[in-house]
Amino acid sequence: MEGRIKIGSVVQLKSGGPKMTVSTIDKAMMEDHLSAWCDWFVQDKAPWKKENGVFPLTSLKLIEP
Repeated sequence: MEGRIKIGSVVQLKSGGPKMTVSTIDKAMMEDHLSAWCDWFVQDKAPWKKENGVFPLTSLKLIEP
């Protein structure tokens, strides 16, 4: 599944959590493994807040192509 994840894919951590959009894929964090830079939004009591993080592709599952 990780091989099908590309920029613009909607993904989620295999352990759960919010749906995220992949913005970049690179080897920057781990030299031997690809990582995905992901963006997602959370809503507290105020307007939506953009969050982001970097995750190994192996920890993500594809939600939408």
